[in-house]
Amino acid sequence: MNNSKPVIAILGGTGQLGTGLARRWLQAGYTLIIGSRDLEKAEQAVADLRNVLAERGISSADVQAMDNCSAAECASIVTLCVPFSHQESTLQSVKAMLEGKILIDVTVPLVPPKVARVQLPDQGSAGQIAQLLLGDGVDVVSAFQNVPAPHLKEDGPLDCDVLVCGNNKEARAAVIELAEAAGMRAFHAGPIQNAAAVEAMTSVLIFINKQYKSHAGVRITGVDT
Repeated sequence: MNNSKPVIAILGGTGQLGTGLARRWLQAGYTLIIGSRDLEKAEQAVADLRNVLAERGISSADVQAMDNCSAAECASIVTLCVPFSHQESTLQSVKAMLEGKILIDVTVPLVPPKVARVQLPDQGSAGQIAQLLLGDGVDVVSAFQNVPAPHLKEDGPLDCDVLVCGNNKEARAAVIELAEAAGMRAFHAGPIQNAAAVEAMTSVLIFINKQYKSHAGVRITGVDT
């Protein structure tokens, strides 16, 4: 275990985005916990990650499987990668384990079947829902919604930027560091209320991807990093 880096849990870490982020963070030397409501799914995801990394010459990946509650308890930074329909129930189940920690909320309020249409919740955004539900004792940071999951499985830097929203600047900076470790540029994008614009952009990108048969992302121009 690399004690100089935080332990990261990914709840709902069995999907494409969760496993893609996990792969890149493991390659960067972070300790990962894959969490799921179904422990067997988490264990299978860990086995798949180990196999992929072994093919790349990484045989010492520090990753393990746990149920969501255990994963949230053992990590110092928790990433939520679940469908919008499961966001509140998942957060309620791990709320006590998140106190004093950073929660990276990757949730997008997509409402099937019209996922290419912007449909923000009454609270403003999924990020705001998480912050309201968890309270001030948890630093909710909204990020990674606009990252094309297929590109995370490629090697090298990604042609995609990450917009990071949250009320605590230090927490945003910690997430920016994780985005950069995963091969992306990342930018402070303001308080959690601004997550509404970032989440809405996901539906726009889904429409673009369908129209042009692409995996489009977002790029910020005119800013030196």
